[in-house]
Amino acid sequence: MKIGIYGQFYHENSESYFQILLDALDAKGAKIVIEANFLKILKQNPGMGDRFANFASFEKLDSSFDYFFSVGGDGTILKAVAFVADLNIPIVGINTGRLGFLATIQKEELTNNLGKILEGEYTISERTLLTVTTNPPVKDQPLNFALNEVAVNRRNTSSMIQVETWIDDNYLTSYWSDGLIVATPTGSTGYSLSCGGPIIEPSAKNFLLTPIAPHNLSARPLIVPDSVTLCLKVSGREDSFLLSLDSRTTTIESKAEVIIKKAPFSIKLVQLHEDSFIQTLRKKLLWGEDKRNYNL
Repeated sequence: MKIGIYGQFYHENSESYFQILLDALDAKGAKIVIEANFLKILKQNPGMGDRFANFASFEKLDSSFDYFFSVGGDGTILKAVAFVADLNIPIVGINTGRLGFLATIQKEELTNNLGKILEGEYTISERTLLTVTTNPPVKDQPLNFALNEVAVNRRNTSSMIQVETWIDDNYLTSYWSDGLIVATPTGSTGYSLSCGGPIIEPSAKNFLLTPIAPHNLSARPLIVPDSVTLCLKVSGREDSFLLSLDSRTTTIESKAEVIIKKAPFSIKLVQLHEDSFIQTLRKKLLWGEDKRNYNL
């Protein structure tokens, strides 16, 4: 068994959780390989340097990995997706952050649940991705796929922008707003939700268009099939605008075309048998929280 481990930060209170993880993997005889920058961070912390001195590291994944452990919050999982890409490696999210909506295991439950995963007692939640092309092409465009959302935003201005929007060559509307979010079902609980978008169950075959602070009274979030091709043209008082794919951001020129489709591959998130998206909504987002429900 070959395990990749990735994180962005190391917190002092994370040491015990790392030890639980390493002990469980050692007990299975797993080969552990840690992302190069994260390994460097671990070695720089007092008491951790010697422990990780002999660990192998990677800068790029390959298909030889059986699992990819993301240690951190949801942002860490989004960056883990960039490593996994189309390799079909299951991602196990260990939440050492705050909300951890996408995580497989909360840090407090690591001891009880890690063994279940290593014994294969889990299901795979397939997550749709978005892919992006631009016309003209962007020279420094980040990896052209996103798990949560693709968004266009205003840049260096307080003025709203215009986002002309087509669905399969059919003109939809022009959003006068701070920007527009195109989200997957996974991303419906992220940036889109904070802008008033609905929540979509992860297995649904849909995309979600959510305007950011629209100046149109009739501009509301719109759900479309994930089989469509979306085309956006952004204009405004500035010569360039921001294009973001999850946490990766680049700049596009005014009137450039942004073409968004469903990616030809998906991401596999490990999910424990006793967990579900509905349970996560209740526990993490306090879905339908009402004191009257405590009497049920």
